[in-house]
Amino acid sequence: MPYTIPDNCYSCGTCKPQCPTGAIHLDDGKYWIESGLCNDCNEYAGEPQCVVHCPISSPVPVQAKKGRYKALERVATNPDLFFNGKNNTFASSMVIWEACKLLTSTTILPWKTAVDGALSYQRPVKQGRGNLSFRLVENFDSDSLAQGNYVTSSNELETIDIRSACLHLIYAAYATTLEKPWEQEFVIDDQQLEKYLGLDKRKDLSKATKLTLLKTLAQQPCRITAAIDWPQQGKIKGFSVEEDFIWHLLEIKHHFQEDSNGCKHLIGLTFKIRAGLWAKYFLNKQGYKQRTVFYQYGILPKFLLNTVMSIWQQHQGAVRMILWLLFKAKMGRKQSIMVPTLMNIAYGKDKVTQAATQREQRKRLIQKFESNLEVLNSYELKPVFDPVTYFSEIQPLWARLVELPDDADDAIDFWINDGSQEQRLTDPAPRGKWNLLMQARILEFELPQEWDQQLAKFERKKQQRINKNPKSKISHRLSAEQILTARKRQGISQRELAQLIGKSQSWIRDLERGRFTAKPEDQLRLQKILNLS
Repeated sequence: MPYTIPDNCYSCGTCKPQCPTGAIHLDDGKYWIESGLCNDCNEYAGEPQCVVHCPISSPVPVQAKKGRYKALERVATNPDLFFNGKNNTFASSMVIWEACKLLTSTTILPWKTAVDGALSYQRPVKQGRGNLSFRLVENFDSDSLAQGNYVTSSNELETIDIRSACLHLIYAAYATTLEKPWEQEFVIDDQQLEKYLGLDKRKDLSKATKLTLLKTLAQQPCRITAAIDWPQQGKIKGFSVEEDFIWHLLEIKHHFQEDSNGCKHLIGLTFKIRAGLWAKYFLNKQGYKQRTVFYQYGILPKFLLNTVMSIWQQHQGAVRMILWLLFKAKMGRKQSIMVPTLMNIAYGKDKVTQAATQREQRKRLIQKFESNLEVLNSYELKPVFDPVTYFSEIQPLWARLVELPDDADDAIDFWINDGSQEQRLTDPAPRGKWNLLMQARILEFELPQEWDQQLAKFERKKQQRINKNPKSKISHRLSAEQILTARKRQGISQRELAQLIGKSQSWIRDLERGRFTAKPEDQLRLQKILNLS
């Protein structure tokens, strides 16, 4: 039975040179298969080569498969993640964080063109003392780096699917299950990925559609390369990592089932993957014990993957904020966030800058931002608005209606009482709302209970490790007033102090305002720099 190429083909041309019978043709920019020449690759190969080599396994038999897909013997895979059904550890270093940002924000990041014409995304490290450099290759072949097969056009960036960030996080979770992930590989299949992403519950999608989607998403994180120049941090000396793939896609195994007519139908995929060289420096247990490299990990909630897969199409800004919070929450659950920071994450600095000067775009961006906050709130990522800077009059309407009673009679009384007020809930926002929002702050995001509990355990373990280190013990904690007074006595500006301690100026500012307390190791450094006993 011959194969055919459906409409989801994007005419990359990969299949044509692989066809042993020359059955694939190109007419008017579209590929098609001549049924008289296609023989299912019998006598040439054990598998249909057009399906195997297609980036999305697009070609399908002319006649659709009937009945259920049988579970055939598969390649042995690594054990499932989320054994408790709720969460799993995952690699959370800055390299993984920035690669996740790249997959979700490809079209809004500040890309630069290198000398060789390739697009590059740069991320300064430790106030510019180090640097992370990311690039995308056009495909995931192992020879891509040697061939210089990099993405050079901004149009090609649009091919990155925001959902591929979920696969990136799944890979990062599997990497934490290995002792030496830069040397060891892990194997996962479509059935596992369907469970992680919630696709096993999607009865509206055919098996072929799911496999096409999974193959596309699984390859995209493996197109990212990273070069690392990391400065000295504490006892860990500075190091450089030559450009390498974040994830090496070593093999894609296609599983076929033959029908009564001898036609092979694709029924499964197995992926073999290995972490890149970054893992040797940021996910190295043995090296971490010797204080020569890092071992950085966080908590990945399973619901987060399902959430991204549910809202990605209509609420991409919300997806970017959720995944940013995934990494940010590891650094401290209760951290205040400025509204401009969240907007830059969700929509890019260019759009926020344009909105500042264009009234209509400003209105649309505010509406979109408030809608995305409502989406986060509905998934139990609840923003806590600062009553001073993000007061009720400029809060989203849905947030002001939180206290609306469920009972009908009580609701009537609520609206009658609201109508008698000088300032009503449904009144238009005050003039200059945009400028007010640019100064507004969200105190924290209340996280779902299960996620919050795991982060609390994570913080306790971290604190226990710090307490075990005698050098980290301090006689007393420095107050905000002590730090401010000592800095001024030394004649040091906030910027200079930030550089000396290796922090940002905003970190020093918030510390002196009493918005948080410095960690024990930072307290020691402040004492030393400011000559405080």
